[in-house]
Amino acid sequence: MKSVKIRPLHPHAALLLEDDKKYVAVSDLHIGLEAELLAKGVTMPSLALGMASELLGLVDQEHADAVILLGDIKHSIGSINKQEWDEIPTFLKQLAAKVEVYLVPGNHDGNIRHLIPVTVNMITSMGMTLGDTLLVHGHSMPSDMRAHVNRIVMGHIHPVFFKRGSVINGQRVWIYLQAKKGALFSEEGTLDIVVVPSFNPHLSVTGEKYYHKSISPIITRVVQHGVEKCMVVTLDGSVVGDKTILSQTL
Repeated sequence: MKSVKIRPLHPHAALLLEDDKKYVAVSDLHIGLEAELLAKGVTMPSLALGMASELLGLVDQEHADAVILLGDIKHSIGSINKQEWDEIPTFLKQLAAKVEVYLVPGNHDGNIRHLIPVTVNMITSMGMTLGDTLLVHGHSMPSDMRAHVNRIVMGHIHPVFFKRGSVINGQRVWIYLQAKKGALFSEEGTLDIVVVPSFNPHLSVTGEKYYHKSISPIITRVVQHGVEKCMVVTLDGSVVGDKTILSQTL
């Protein structure tokens, strides 16, 4: 089984994976979030064009062959709002005109098939495997058919660092975990888990009372069985904590 090289693309919320090809993976774009906020009286500019530009810039920078979208491309659950109808097909066409695009659906991506151009590769919610690495959204348990993997890359939980008085309070972070494989699969051994920050910067917050925590059965099971190692890292690559602060970021 081929070992896949990974590298976070600091200061971006994006991960580079490399085997025979190079892939840029991002998660939690939540296109359509601004429409929900507007309905609540909060006006914020759409970030869809900016996220497309940032992502294509990373593709150029790393000479990547493909982009992997790890779920929650859209924001509405179970419906499609006007912003999503207007922006998601254009966003995906922009990407697909330049590189291969793989879309792993998340829990917000119901009915997204109506928005996906034929040039985009739709993967099942079970995720996709590259060598020893499973890429999923993170909102459901992985199949035991994927027990051979040594690493899971996921999004879903929008990890944010909270420490009152800190200059990075409320900012997005990476989480790297080393756990017992038996927590998720029938096989024993060690499993690495990489939690990718949300690509949409509007999902950073200024205080814990505004933070909407997303629950992942993957993380719940891993924490219950005991995390062996943990590293919390800022978008610029600074290590700000270990497993002693895990409860503050998950």
